[in-house]
Amino acid sequence: MGQTPSTPKPGTKLQVIGAGLSRTGTASFSAALSILLHGPVYHGGTQTTIGPPTEITTWITILKHLHTSTPSSRHQALTLMAHLLTGYVAITDCPGAQLIPELLDLYPDAKVICTVRDPIAWAKSMTRVRDLVRGKRFLRAVFLPLPGMRHFVEYVGLMRVQWQRVYGGSGGLGGTYERHVEWLREIVPEERLVFVDVRDGWEPICRALGREVPCGVPFPRVNDAEAIRGLARWHVWRGLVRWVGVLVVVVLVTWG
Repeated sequence: MGQTPSTPKPGTKLQVIGAGLSRTGTASFSAALSILLHGPVYHGGTQTTIGPPTEITTWITILKHLHTSTPSSRHQALTLMAHLLTGYVAITDCPGAQLIPELLDLYPDAKVICTVRDPIAWAKSMTRVRDLVRGKRFLRAVFLPLPGMRHFVEYVGLMRVQWQRVYGGSGGLGGTYERHVEWLREIVPEERLVFVDVRDGWEPICRALGREVPCGVPFPRVNDAEAIRGLARWHVWRGLVRWVGVLVVVVLVTWG
């Protein structure tokens, strides 16, 4: 997850579809793409949690259309996706990584790059992230005063359904990493699909994009895990503070 949401740049064409799962270095990858492609990158985790409230509500609508599974609803979903991604050079992270067929339809010339990680380490990392959003009833109540984040629990539920549609099973993490890679190999033309490890720095990404390694520019290393933990604490704190404000107003009106 990035540190700040990106702002679209008019006239920008989407050139890269980031197909890597969350917790595979997508934040560092996004920062690298922004440097190489000279434009803003749509990192899904960042945009849905600290971007404008319309980001998460639009994805909720998109997912609902896709889950309806009719030609007209799919067309509406693609239209919304195209509008949401206008002005970005790339999309990375969830939910885009689970919507590759739709993104391929929208951007037939884009390169598909999947960030990779050791599957066991990935599963452990994802488990820690999921632990942060346990207790959904508590989060739904705490986030209620927060525009955008009040929809977070619904969004997570819809993404769980999408994961089940793509990977099968009951939504558990076991084998998901391997199924994701297999799924990409099945649906993405071989000449358009590249796998990279952000620990290898600039070279593999630049090679995939046919770009020179930026001279004198260190490869961005974003501490995604710490960003996620900090963001979770921040949203909970904001929600609780707003509830205190609501209670104060109620008391003043009642006893004033």
